[in-house]
Amino acid sequence: MKMSKYKYPVDNDQFKEIREKGFLYVDKTDMMYDLVDKYKYVFLARPRRFGKSLLCNTFKAYFQGQKELFEGLKVMALEKEWKSYPVLHFDMSMMRNCTSLDGYREALSDMLAKYEKQYGVVKEAEEFGTRFHQLLRHIHDTLQQKVVVIIDEYDTPMMRNLYNGEVIDSLRNMLRGFYQTVKLDGEYLRFVFIAGVTKFSQLSIFSELNNLRQISMDDDYSGLCGITQEELDTVLRPCVEEYAENLEITTSEAYALLKKNYDGYHFSPRSKDVYAPFSVLRAFDGRNTSHYWFESGTMTSLIEHLQHYTLQDALECDGVKVGENEFNISCENAETPLPLLYQSGYLTIDAFDPRFRSYTLHFPNLEVRQGMVSGLMPLILRRSTSDGNALVRKMASALFEGNLGAALDALRTYIAKIPYDIITKDEWDDKEKRESFYKLLFYMAFSMLNSIVDTEVKSILGRADVVIKTETDVFVLELKVDDSVENALAQIDEKGYAIPYEAGSRKVTKCGVSISSAARNLAQWCITDSAGNVIEKKDYNNS
Repeated sequence: MKMSKYKYPVDNDQFKEIREKGFLYVDKTDMMYDLVDKYKYVFLARPRRFGKSLLCNTFKAYFQGQKELFEGLKVMALEKEWKSYPVLHFDMSMMRNCTSLDGYREALSDMLAKYEKQYGVVKEAEEFGTRFHQLLRHIHDTLQQKVVVIIDEYDTPMMRNLYNGEVIDSLRNMLRGFYQTVKLDGEYLRFVFIAGVTKFSQLSIFSELNNLRQISMDDDYSGLCGITQEELDTVLRPCVEEYAENLEITTSEAYALLKKNYDGYHFSPRSKDVYAPFSVLRAFDGRNTSHYWFESGTMTSLIEHLQHYTLQDALECDGVKVGENEFNISCENAETPLPLLYQSGYLTIDAFDPRFRSYTLHFPNLEVRQGMVSGLMPLILRRSTSDGNALVRKMASALFEGNLGAALDALRTYIAKIPYDIITKDEWDDKEKRESFYKLLFYMAFSMLNSIVDTEVKSILGRADVVIKTETDVFVLELKVDDSVENALAQIDEKGYAIPYEAGSRKVTKCGVSISSAARNLAQWCITDSAGNVIEKKDYNNS
């Protein structure tokens, strides 16, 4: 394997260092300039590991007039003056490890104290809003310049205490006093940029900051963070070609691999196609295709929040159709995990219907879907992660041999060990909830299988058909609860589920699966060829 021609900033969000040391940089400076030219107060929400901190540091270098760092970038053709402004950059992720209200107060006090010392301000009050006001006024009056304020990861302290009633109200009041200064002291400010993962209501912490320009769902800035398809096709194409060479695949195959695993993010009704930048750069740098996003602890943090909802709800959000106010509302007002999942990047906009202003949300790619399922499956089904991994290996091994029946046998054995009290008797007696449970189970099992075999699982809110593809076979399955395998197979034919695959070179196999609510497991399955001839049939009640 040859040494890479490129230096990838996989653990670096410092714009100055990236530029000075020759790391790869995807140029977003034209959009940055456009924002600065149009607006004074800007808010952006994007998932973790999507380049928000790098953007904040780019704004910082720009407003500090570090022109030399921008040589060769798009902004050089736009900016003519290159003025230098005093910049106050607050990184609220520094509060991540605070465990008490006093700890949060001390952390914010230290941030203000750093700039008070830098600009020679004598602290005259303890209240944070007053201190911030004195700092801004002093800098403005002393230097005769307006101030730039950048606040990164603004929501860290709130999200850490969202369900901590003893702390959240006091923390909210503390931050409200700090943030309202930004509005009240507008005469001292040149530009304000606030970034975070989730959205909180203006009443809860931003107070009177009602002129904050929220660009999170703006088409024009959908590609401001992340890597767009256009960027991957043009400036990053040499990186893709090198990646393909290292994996010994074609460039087209490399693009398909990257798209399947890391693409699919859409942040507005007509969003650009966006890839997760952390994952793409890690793939390029590591010269492999792994699931990197969840290595950064995102799943642990998500599960902490999802514990306050029904865990199944998180998976049932995949494929949901909703209005904008159902997923783009503030997290502290949410009654479902939908806003948290969308704003954190676990769900994304898959389609927009302008007639009804409705959105369809899906997991964006394989990396996210498999991470979600593998993280939640042991908790929902109360089976260990190793049990799930063993199931996947057994099913995949059987499928690669063309033995769908053996794969279903392995799945049935796994289901048999799921605790009976995983759903209540009342839920079990409700036919709709009973079917939803098994659709969920199949969804999780086949989503996990996608780590090895190419599996398409339709939304669990809709039909429960599954398509599995290997190099030699295509298996099309339909699940029925308390219904016959004949009806399941008939639905495959009536709906034409297998038709898209019949023109290819792979053998197409259809399978109807029947679940018994009395036995709480697979009861029957019937496998046929593409013409409908029975290949194999099994009735567990008679075996």
